[in-house]
Amino acid sequence: MKPLEERRTMICKGHSKLSLQQQCKLLHIHRSGIYYRPRGESKLNLELMRLMDEHYTHHPFKGARRMHTWLTLDKGYKVNKKRIERLYSRIMGLRAIMPGKHTSRRNKEHKVYPYLLRNLTVDRPNQVWAIDITYIPMRKGFMYLVAIIDLHSRYVLNWSVSNSMDAQWCKETLEEAIEIHGTPEIINTDQGSQFTSEIFTHRVLSKNIKLSMDGKGRAIDNVFIERLWRSVKYESIYLNPPESGVDLYQQLNTYFKFYNHQRRHQGIENEIPYNRYLNQKRKAA
Repeated sequence: MKPLEERRTMICKGHSKLSLQQQCKLLHIHRSGIYYRPRGESKLNLELMRLMDEHYTHHPFKGARRMHTWLTLDKGYKVNKKRIERLYSRIMGLRAIMPGKHTSRRNKEHKVYPYLLRNLTVDRPNQVWAIDITYIPMRKGFMYLVAIIDLHSRYVLNWSVSNSMDAQWCKETLEEAIEIHGTPEIINTDQGSQFTSEIFTHRVLSKNIKLSMDGKGRAIDNVFIERLWRSVKYESIYLNPPESGVDLYQQLNTYFKFYNHQRRHQGIENEIPYNRYLNQKRKAA
């Protein structure tokens, strides 16, 4: 097979017969590899978002208003609340773990599904998957990462990067995970508009999968994938901020291989996620 970089040059975004998805499958390239262009913001906004992203990792109870207070009084930035609210909620997609003003950006016309994981014992692979999106800071600009994990094993089933957050992107990432790993019983999401949209919910329900959604503003309901974001950022992204979309893809590809196949997790008795996922699936079979 040809090297990855050479295969990337073979992608034709305006092909008359083959979609990008079909081309990627034929060339054995994850679609993440073709999203190269980071989102653009001013140098100051990128600096503010980088600070908020790291601060939020340790203080997820802080909403946009408290972030503004921290940035102005503790860090000395002279910025208004509207700027911070836009960056925090609309651009970064963050929300405080406690219900409150501006904690969850969802489309009020979309149906919201009940949270199904409370008091549920998760004791087998493909019983419950969780999907979420996070903001990824880069040296110049930023991108978004979506990932799906199996809650029983903490195994990252699929992931993708993009320069925008949309339901189609999330749906395609889920479809790939199902194609590779089978169909879960439950998928848990937050109430973001990407996950409450008809594009995403119809695809989930059409597979006879139960859809579970976190309570409004309660990121703690999706705690396992929130821990994944913290690991990704502190063990990779913050240590070596990527220069470009290609660098980001390669860096995440390396990290998730390590996370799935080498990194031991205290929460699963220091097992390796892939081993736990595969062994349990074999026992179930």
